[in-house]
Amino acid sequence: MAVLALGLTFALAPQPEAVTAPRAASDTFSGDTQALRVAADVTAPATSHESYVSTTGPETLVASGTNLDWAKLVLIEGDWPVTEANITFMMRWMRQENGADNWWNRNNPLNNGQGSGGGSGLGSYATLLDAAYYAAQNLQSGRYPAVDAALARGDSADATAQAIWASPWASSHYGYGTHWSSRPYEVIEAPASAWGR
Repeated sequence: MAVLALGLTFALAPQPEAVTAPRAASDTFSGDTQALRVAADVTAPATSHESYVSTTGPETLVASGTNLDWAKLVLIEGDWPVTEANITFMMRWMRQENGADNWWNRNNPLNNGQGSGGGSGLGSYATLLDAAYYAAQNLQSGRYPAVDAALARGDSADATAQAIWASPWASSHYGYGTHWSSRPYEVIEAPASAWGR
């Protein structure tokens, strides 16, 4: 009974004015107001419009694990633009070196001799991540300036192919293009172990 009496007391008690009567829209503030004066020669500061760019990082590429990802990884390692022309060149080049179905052969997709223990390009790397690093390093070593420059431009897969044909990368020079396929490339995943996963 005491609980019921207490509940009725709160229900019957008068409510404060703020709860029962909302202020009318015509009510105005009647206190002191503030004023802010700005000198005429003051200008607003420049507005910063921050922008952010997202790029695919090595972790994402390794997780996906395809030849397309490896081609992009080499471009990222070399700080070359990841353009369609550069990707196409890399994919065609990898296919010429090891074939599409076994592009990860010896974890050395470009048969690179630098850092692989095989100066003639027959060495191997612990992972495809290592291979990407050493491929970029070799291409930027000064021995392949035309290839490096063509990749830096990133505007023509054919021009970059011509640069690799003319370079000392392969003693066959890919037949100066007669042994170079420009058919569309296939995207093929390498075994996880090739990536060190």
